[in-house]
Amino acid sequence: MPASSPSPMALNIVSSAPSMFSKRKSSASPPSAASYLSALSQADARARNSRTPIATPPLSTSSSITSSSEDTVLHEYELDNNADGLSLPARPPTSEQFFTTVHTEFGHCANQKYRLISKHSPGESLKNVEQDPPYYILLSTYISYLILIVIGHIRDFVGKRINPKYYTHLVPRNGYAPLNSDFDSFYTRRLKKRMDDCFSQPVTGVAGRTILLLDRISPDYNHTHILTGTRTRALNISSYNYLGFAQARGGCADAVEESIRRYGVSTCGSRLQGGSVDLHTTAEALVAQFVGMEDALISSMGFATNSAIIPALVGKGCLVISDELNHASIRFGARLSGAHVRVFKHNDMESLEALLREVISQGQPKTHRPWKKILLIVEGLFSMEGTLCNLPGLLRLKERYKFYLYVDEAHSIGALGPHGRGVADYFGVDSRGIDILMGTFTKSFGAAGGYIAGNKTLIDHLRVHGHLGTYAEAMTPPVLTQIIASMASIMGIAIPNTPVDNSPAAIMQYQQQQLELRGVSPVHPGPAPPSALPHWLTLPTPLSSGAEGRERLRRLAFNSRYLHRGLKKLGFITYGHHSSPIVPLLLFNPGKMCMFHRMMKDRQTPIIVVVVAYPATPLVTSRVRFCVSAAHTKEDIDLVLKACDEIGDVLDLKHGLSKRERWSIEKVIENAVELASL
Repeated sequence: MPASSPSPMALNIVSSAPSMFSKRKSSASPPSAASYLSALSQADARARNSRTPIATPPLSTSSSITSSSEDTVLHEYELDNNADGLSLPARPPTSEQFFTTVHTEFGHCANQKYRLISKHSPGESLKNVEQDPPYYILLSTYISYLILIVIGHIRDFVGKRINPKYYTHLVPRNGYAPLNSDFDSFYTRRLKKRMDDCFSQPVTGVAGRTILLLDRISPDYNHTHILTGTRTRALNISSYNYLGFAQARGGCADAVEESIRRYGVSTCGSRLQGGSVDLHTTAEALVAQFVGMEDALISSMGFATNSAIIPALVGKGCLVISDELNHASIRFGARLSGAHVRVFKHNDMESLEALLREVISQGQPKTHRPWKKILLIVEGLFSMEGTLCNLPGLLRLKERYKFYLYVDEAHSIGALGPHGRGVADYFGVDSRGIDILMGTFTKSFGAAGGYIAGNKTLIDHLRVHGHLGTYAEAMTPPVLTQIIASMASIMGIAIPNTPVDNSPAAIMQYQQQQLELRGVSPVHPGPAPPSALPHWLTLPTPLSSGAEGRERLRRLAFNSRYLHRGLKKLGFITYGHHSSPIVPLLLFNPGKMCMFHRMMKDRQTPIIVVVVAYPATPLVTSRVRFCVSAAHTKEDIDLVLKACDEIGDVLDLKHGLSKRERWSIEKVIENAVELASL
């Protein structure tokens, strides 16, 4: 592998403290682990003897190193012994290379070839084309459901008469009606229960690049689960951790720790009733600048952001036009609002325009009066399909038909665009052309909650009329600090430049910079002014400069494209846009969901995945949904592709390409850079 160019995130000073990387007494360590520890020991010995700083090009994005992170590296090595190949890098570092992230949380990857910029290419089609499997796959899937329904109802009929004690919760008892009818709970009892080991898997530790599973068994066919007391480390390609900020160590974690010392863990109230602190207003101002809007309102829960805000925007006499694949929170909020709801075909601009012409010309039902307002709601990145909304097309229709546009960026904010500012940044359009931007902090910022951004008049209205400010608990200070720190590291923090001379041009430029830093005229997308951050918040240079944020964005873009293109070349049917960090792989048959999950988890290097089925997807399009992260290395994606290639042959999943058109797994891995750049 060619040597990587030095990164701006390199640490320039190596601590001269005694080395913590002592040799293991056991000789059972694999060669790669021995090389890894030996290289680090040699580098540390030279630093200890010379007592001079050594310039070290990093192999990955970096955060501030602490003694606890060093302890964790050794502790994890002692615990796992790298038997699964996850605790230590596949490529041991040289003696001059130094890491500041724990490999299990954020993978070490130095090769700058494995970086891309997330942006829309002119002429690139956004039309969603779904590929159908062979007819025998569809037929076998329908037959599987038919067998399930017939056998399940027969068992219910016979069981209620032979073993009534197992059905007491489904029949009237002591004058009380059953809370759950046997028909309503049929799907969960007869299908989900059989694969419950694939859901609600208990875990511990950080949900980073890897995750520790708490092993469990079920002696009664998944009715109950018993923890065995053992743990299994698995490659985590199931969590929403797009930029890899789910770390227990580093600059963001240090800032969160400091916030707990200053503010505690909760504000113990709602925003309108004593639960507001200065961090709330700071975070809202930073979010508004991040997305390019006048103002923003934050919420402590992403689902509630949609379900509580939409009723405050529209009501009786209004019309909500919704994409057919919008999230449940959007549908729930639209129903609560009392507005009339119409649905258009997913991401189809022709279907949308035909619907707009119809509803505008016909007006309200029965009375045919004009609508009070029309609100169009779409997702920036659809969470189950991995498709992007056609934002340029929506903006053209908005200009023509004068409706309000609401974009849910729960999955796209932070994950798309050259600057991580979402779909508007990805397409290179002005975010002010969108009336309402919604997003969450769960996916890309390693935090929780959501936000609504728009003009100041609108946000002021929502603060009073939205139920969040009155009834919802305020976001906690540690979560607010994580949002501020991670968002600032993506933006970078502006540093004023003093004038080098007394010329009028230099003085004018300096004065303009000062105005921008005070927030008078912020540039979007641009760095965060120091005045927009808490005075006590200090981020390490790699974070404050924005270098680490840019590196994470580029790693995510490469990983997403590589996995998507690689699965396609191997012959799988996948949905979604190639820039999406969500990569759905179609399984179709419900019986293959649990088999795929178990076969991935039972490999020598376990991989934990998420399988999804009806009602979250159409009945015959069961799928596994990979969630790619910047924390993954190229070797991690190779591992996933190898596993999918082997399991795909066993479960007969390769229906996207003919055998002659498919690539071998070796060819895919060898041409990773070319595939991702297509």
